Amino acid sequence: MTAGDLSAATIVSLTPSGLQGYFLRTDAQERPRLRLTGMIEAGDAEKLRDLLVKLQASSPAKPGMPLATIELSSLGGTLSEGVRIGELLRSFRVVAVVRKQDVCLSACALALLGGNTVRAAAAYPADCNVEIGSKIAFHNFFLDHSALRGVTADDPVASRLQGFADARGGAAMLIRYAADIGLPPAFVANLMARPVEEFQYVETIGEFLALNLCPVGLERPALPMSHQAVNVCNNSLAMPAPLSAFIVGPITAPEVRRYMLERVQDGMNAAKTKGRLADQLASWSVMRTKEEVDKLYEDLRAAGVALPELVGPTFEVSLNQAGRVRAACYVSLSATDPDRYEVVLQGERGLAEAVRKPPANARRMFLFDRLAVANQRPSSDLRDVILQDKAGDRQGAPLSSGVVPGRADAGD
Repeated sequence: MTAGDLSAATIVSLTPSGLQGYFLRTDAQERPRLRLTGMIEAGDAEKLRDLLVKLQASSPAKPGMPLATIELSSLGGTLSEGVRIGELLRSFRVVAVVRKQDVCLSACALALLGGNTVRAAAAYPADCNVEIGSKIAFHNFFLDHSALRGVTADDPVASRLQGFADARGGAAMLIRYAADIGLPPAFVANLMARPVEEFQYVETIGEFLALNLCPVGLERPALPMSHQAVNVCNNSLAMPAPLSAFIVGPITAPEVRRYMLERVQDGMNAAKTKGRLADQLASWSVMRTKEEVDKLYEDLRAAGVALPELVGPTFEVSLNQAGRVRAACYVSLSATDPDRYEVVLQGERGLAEAVRKPPANARRMFLFDRLAVANQRPSSDLRDVILQDKAGDRQGAPLSSGVVPGRADAGD
């Protein structure tokens, strides 16, 4: 159903203030959809709660499914309200999305992260939730000094103390929210270290992965297959920063199987493992036909041994740091399906599955370098137009993450 198709749809309009752009539509085939537009202000979270309570009573979610989907398009607003909206989306299981024509900044972006946890944790085949072409950015919150002066105009010391208390409360709120939705501490640290007027756009593959966001419309990277294998290996490791490729080269399917069987046999011998598979492994080196080796390999995979499925060209990748080999991967890539590949890590203790897993519905993200730009930030001219057209003269709340007062350009 398109936005313009109102047949069999229910439209719920809220008050012009705050959640003025909400609409709801349902049919027998799709989840209910909401839309939030405009500046996020005090009271908007409560309005959303009322709507979600009614929706939950009238159209309860099926097991394993979200209650609804909400489209977000906002320049931001009050920090606490954005966090509360994110918490509501999480608790009511509402998936948040940003369409390619929309902008979701500051408090809106914080709300997006709450709705994103629903998508990421759901058991159903979820769609990705950020269309390429949309603009998502965070920035540090700020104090509305005019509101602060109105409260403590006659006492400068009280004014400073109140400002400190508000700032501390805002920081605590961000830290607690990030922990609740599973974001790394570095996210809040980086956010609060930036000037309030500097936007941090979500651009690179690494930034999408760190926030567990999933871009819609991402094509396979225009890289040689060997480079894609290196990226899969790097993204599968639990390293804070990518390592450099030391050796990468193709390896044939028979070579992969024989090498992997050798490693598994070494591990079983070291552990003194007994049983049918151990007996088969003891004699695999004298197996004379490819079919025998292939069957043993598949039997081990079926038994849960970390062996890659060979789905296409396969590469051996060694990664180093400071001139020292730190890890090796075996990566098999489908030549036709960018979301289909297999990777197995080799470390000091033998073969192991990938430490980091790609998003189930966007596995192709691991084919990219973490610094690759997936969603280009707007030019400065476009940013100015957006802020002037949509922000207007609206003032921020005492703790705000919206457009910085007194600045026509609130970006970096």
